[in-house]
Amino acid sequence: MKNQPISKENKANDTSSSNRREFIKKATVGGLGVGLLSADAYAGNEISIGEIQSKTTQNQKIKITDIKVAVMANSPVVRITTDAGISGYGQVESTKPYLKPHILFYKDYLVGEDPTNVERCMMKIRRMGSFKPWGSAVSAIEFALWDIAGKAANVPVYKLLGGKVRDQVRCYNGAIRVERKGSEPKDFHDWAVKVKALEQGFTIVKTAVGFHGGMANTPGFYYGNVSASQSKKDVGRRGPMTEWGLKTIVERVAAIKEGLGDSVGLALDCGPGNMLSDAIRLANALEPFNLMWMEDLLTGDYTPYVMADDYLELTRSTTVPIHTGEQIYLRQNFRELIEKNAIRIVGPDPEDVGGIAEIKWIAEYADLHGIQMAPHGVFDGLIGLAAHVQVGAAMPENFIAFEYPAPAEKWWYDIIEGLPDPIVKNGLIEVWDRPGLGVEFNVKAAKQYLAEEDKKFFD
Repeated sequence: MKNQPISKENKANDTSSSNRREFIKKATVGGLGVGLLSADAYAGNEISIGEIQSKTTQNQKIKITDIKVAVMANSPVVRITTDAGISGYGQVESTKPYLKPHILFYKDYLVGEDPTNVERCMMKIRRMGSFKPWGSAVSAIEFALWDIAGKAANVPVYKLLGGKVRDQVRCYNGAIRVERKGSEPKDFHDWAVKVKALEQGFTIVKTAVGFHGGMANTPGFYYGNVSASQSKKDVGRRGPMTEWGLKTIVERVAAIKEGLGDSVGLALDCGPGNMLSDAIRLANALEPFNLMWMEDLLTGDYTPYVMADDYLELTRSTTVPIHTGEQIYLRQNFRELIEKNAIRIVGPDPEDVGGIAEIKWIAEYADLHGIQMAPHGVFDGLIGLAAHVQVGAAMPENFIAFEYPAPAEKWWYDIIEGLPDPIVKNGLIEVWDRPGLGVEFNVKAAKQYLAEEDKKFFD
């Protein structure tokens, strides 16, 4: 059932009475802990002052009745149900299907709690998460709590995060990929021309180079002498870069910039894997290209630590904005990076850092220190996309853009309703005003993609 705002059909007939009703509705919205708008509000029925007061007295608390998880195309989807008939949804990155039991672990901590007291719920479970990937379980639950809180108050989540700063939220290409034919500079130039011509009209483009761009497997790129992994997961490579490796990256970046021109900003995803001295040399060599940022040169991905002092030396050694943070869990673990001004841009992922309120706290604190915000989010899915838009609308002015997530399976667009069409125009997404995160499942269409063990997910 779609959530609709309260009807205003008869507003013209009784301005005074209508104004009083509007005041009561707003007062109810502002006090989530005090009361809950009834199901009549979702049906579009006019509610009298007496009815609102009666219903909020009867329903002072809404309770969590269950937490369910279904893995859909490798992406764990969370559904929190309540005794008020309202469900909230969250999502884990599509690279983490193994987190289903981790999410369900928190069920006993939350059943019976009021989901509109989001922070109280989070205080019970936040302490048991950790750096990527383990913070994802906590983050997905937080999404679902905010979804319920917004639906209960009949307002979009951004209203509960301080209100709208911007009507459109900027994103960059992220999961929208363009094939590159080869590894010569011309191939990188042609790739850039194609990305620039994408229908989404992205004004910022990010691409992977160096260790993050697969060059660790290129002979002569670095002085690596570690034995090759015998498993399929050959990750975590690091080592000193060769002169040829450095020059090759510079040549490729020059070709990309030529293809993009100066109307599209270029960001580079660089690691982790670089030695500090190589990171400094590389950043200095790339200064002429006016990059948006260089990301994860030293740590990132699944590195379970921060290395703030190393980042501080790197940042002080170059004019290129240094960016990191996708793997970091909680605001406390950004404290050193921010207070030391060790980086120019923070890039937490709301599906790893602890949720959308967590990332907004980090953005506010970073802003106080002259540091900008560009969230990670390439695998966050369409529910994650909705969360990015809601929190992005309420971010302070240090917000640059978030990384656009696009599922590999096109059927996701058939089962998630509420997104604009097209979603991205000129690199921007229009902020919608539907309650909660503003997206819902088409349950009938979605059921066919549930595994046998998850068939009761929507029951």
